Amino acid sequence: MPELRKDAVTGRWVVISTDRRKRPNDFRRERASVIGGEHCPFCAGREGMTPPEVLAYRRNNSPPNSRDWDLRVVPNKFPALQVEGNLDREAEGLFDRMNGIGAHEVIIETPDHAKTFTTMSEVEIERVLWAYRERILDLKRDIRLRYILVFKNHGAAAGATLEHPHSQLIALPIVPGHMRDEIEGARRHFADKERCVFCDIVRQEMAAGRRVIHENGEVVALAPFAPRFPFETWLLPKSHGARFEDAPRQQYESLARMLKSVLTRMDRALEHPDYNMIIHSLPFSEQVTDFYHWHVEIIPKLTRTAGFEWGTGFHINPTSPEEAAQVLRSFGG
Repeated sequence: MPELRKDAVTGRWVVISTDRRKRPNDFRRERASVIGGEHCPFCAGREGMTPPEVLAYRRNNSPPNSRDWDLRVVPNKFPALQVEGNLDREAEGLFDRMNGIGAHEVIIETPDHAKTFTTMSEVEIERVLWAYRERILDLKRDIRLRYILVFKNHGAAAGATLEHPHSQLIALPIVPGHMRDEIEGARRHFADKERCVFCDIVRQEMAAGRRVIHENGEVVALAPFAPRFPFETWLLPKSHGARFEDAPRQQYESLARMLKSVLTRMDRALEHPDYNMIIHSLPFSEQVTDFYHWHVEIIPKLTRTAGFEWGTGFHINPTSPEEAAQVLRSFGG
């Protein structure tokens, strides 16, 4: 029988409909075309095809915007938001608008066009995480900005138009509504229990074990109790911390290992799915940090969002988190 489950943080309901169950290899893949290596502006030697870099980890003291780099961060050539300008806001009756002030950057994770997080070394993945941190710390000094989203679209079905491994960062002058819902849910739990809801989730799930996929010294990967999507996975630090950019070095090392492990399991179990990866972190406009817990969400692109989901906000998931966790555990090694 289908089951309604409520997310402990946001209060969002999902439908777990195992009557619509599919085996991992039964999910239909959307294979769309992307720009390949022969025209890729992110490959080494084509630095002139991108805007000038704002950060790079370089070899042999090579000059900016030249070859011999391990990672580059450049402004997006077609940005969703612009750095220049004033943050002017005005109302038109019921309607509110402001200038599109912000930043939109691309983290080019490696000069190797064919690599992915599953084939990169843990050191290479950790380097990417440090680049995220550096850019967040730099951009948060801009008093016009209130929230920075770091995300990765892997594969065309996840929204990527370039195959070359990369992530994106968008700095916003407002906190997105989805993030506000999560923050307010965490705040309500803290007001009621005087504990972080994510810390409670980590403790409960590690004690029960049914939805835990993998853990290491600093990070646990689990299938959330009320997942919107099949094989949705959360990576949470075991110790409390509100902001990704404030995490201690050992958490970045552990997170790099966990990302490689979880994405390798997904590749094996789900035949190399496209996916979205999003970092959830407390906005730097928030002064109190006890109630929120930064984490990473990975969403394989296995199903489509349709009319029921758009009309109700309830997602229908054909795979229970218990089954997903069991499958991904079995593909470890």
